[in-house]
Amino acid sequence: MYKILRKKQLSAVVWLMEVEAPLVARHCEPGQFIIVKDCEEGERIPLTICDYDREAGTITIVFQPVGVATNRFLTLEEGDGFQDFVGPLGRPSDIVEMSPEELASKKFLFVAGGVGTAPVYPQVKWLKEHGYDADVIIGARTKDLLFFEEEMRAVAKNLYITTDDGSYVHKGVVTSVIDELVADGKEYNHCVAIGPMIMMKFVCLTTKKYNIPTIVSMNPIMVDGTGMCGACRLSVGDEIKFACVDGPEFDGFKINWAEAMKRTQLYKSEEGRALLAYREGKTHHGGCGNCG
Repeated sequence: MYKILRKKQLSAVVWLMEVEAPLVARHCEPGQFIIVKDCEEGERIPLTICDYDREAGTITIVFQPVGVATNRFLTLEEGDGFQDFVGPLGRPSDIVEMSPEELASKKFLFVAGGVGTAPVYPQVKWLKEHGYDADVIIGARTKDLLFFEEEMRAVAKNLYITTDDGSYVHKGVVTSVIDELVADGKEYNHCVAIGPMIMMKFVCLTTKKYNIPTIVSMNPIMVDGTGMCGACRLSVGDEIKFACVDGPEFDGFKINWAEAMKRTQLYKSEEGRALLAYREGKTHHGGCGNCG
């Protein structure tokens, strides 16, 4: 078992767990992910690594309960454990493979939306530890959904926060902040955007106007996480890629966004039915007279 050392609620819908997994911590890099399963019959859930401590042998994961498996995660407490915790999987962020000269030439902008704040954090932290600066935009629908503000402020050169409803700091979506920064004379030549699919699509449409190369994470369409199920099949330029083994990060300008966004809908009906059965327990399909 992989023991849960810390459990914390970060926002109205997001939770953090620090897990004892020394082998994963020893080898992981920013941008990679793990597959976690709570029990034998549990679903395999791919989660991007939010942070790691090689000396302590720990991995930090952040998740939003959506389906049955992630809702079951909420029943686990400190001292409990996951049955499976496999990784590191996927390719590291491209910043890890850049030379010092290339890193020094970059003017980094990171754009985080919702739970995407979690995988953005280790990349910005890695840059800070290696002596490089990055500006960061964090966006959420409302203040109650924001998290990691202080953690990100500690590693970013400049942190910009925006909420769709204007309940905290700036009012507007993340793309409006990009527009304002460029209008104010800010220059960037490397953007990383991680968050909901629709957010990443519109960030790419915005950065393309300003000729800012943009990397996105296609973690949202991963299911199996090992390349065997084919659920995360992507058209990237003229090539077919799989997010879990070829990514999860890709050139956002080359993604076929219409195709990718359709894939996010493929399993929603099945997942919704399973979640309803989990929540209703023994009363599921009972007494309504309408079930076959």
